[in-house]
Amino acid sequence: MKYPNFLCVCLNPTLQKTLLFTSWQRDQVNRTGSYRLDASGKGVNVGRVLTQLGKDALHLTQLGGHFRDLFINLCKNDGLPLVWTDSSSEIRFCYTLLDREDHSVTELVEESEPVHPGTEQAVLELFEEESLRISKKATKQPTLIISGTKAAGFSDEIIPLMVSHAKHRGYRIILDIKGKDLQNSLLYRPQFIKPNLLEFCTTYLPDLEQGKIQVDENYQQSIQEQVVSQAQLLATKFGCSIIITRGSKPIWVIEGSKFYEVPLTPVVPVNTTGSGDAFTAGLASAFDDGHTLKSAITEGIRCGALNAALLKPGVIRE
Repeated sequence: MKYPNFLCVCLNPTLQKTLLFTSWQRDQVNRTGSYRLDASGKGVNVGRVLTQLGKDALHLTQLGGHFRDLFINLCKNDGLPLVWTDSSSEIRFCYTLLDREDHSVTELVEESEPVHPGTEQAVLELFEEESLRISKKATKQPTLIISGTKAAGFSDEIIPLMVSHAKHRGYRIILDIKGKDLQNSLLYRPQFIKPNLLEFCTTYLPDLEQGKIQVDENYQQSIQEQVVSQAQLLATKFGCSIIITRGSKPIWVIEGSKFYEVPLTPVVPVNTTGSGDAFTAGLASAFDDGHTLKSAITEGIRCGALNAALLKPGVIRE
């Protein structure tokens, strides 16, 4: 392995079980012979796609419990380098139910168990070691990508601390996080944040009708001005660009005071799980190659569409 130029962090590892049905019904016994098990979680997905794009990425996480070695071996089989600290916390399972008839993707997500006391300090020490080593070895600007939620037991300080230290070391920083993790991290001026519309609204516009945000396109259009205005305030105050994804709908991009939309490539999905992470990986890869924001978003869209057309989550080829 070449020395990595990308450090992908996710503190909520997942084992993803994907089951493909011709059609499945609620309150019925549904059987399938088409299924798979993969190491997943947003950080794994991002790192795996970066690797498939020819980039050298390192995934940093916490692991524990009975399925730790399985997770490690699955990452190894995918060619994804991994560093981790022992959290004594069982890795959660998530389940994706795919329906060929209506192309629906249903996800069942377990909440994580709390990590063992002392895990946070161990993770921070590992992050310090790896981020410093990458920044010293890098021949061009390294990239930090922090994705997803964190397992129970971590404080609200851990992710902002990582952002602060990485910014001091000259990293390009891409955040796909929400809530206090995002709010507190913005103080350290990451270059790019990539929430989806629901995550952005629950973080910064909590009075909006959350139940309509993901499913009602008319409602999305009715709140666009409010969302863009809030995003422009944040972009100006913290010097970041904001990329708000909306599933299959055009992406809202805020670059300083500028706002524009970028349409997505239509695709008949097989499995959309991990498509947002594939988008993030494509975005980061394009930045590494010197692309503009708009051009990088186009590459992110390409990677997201490739992922959606495949059964395995968080890949652009199988």
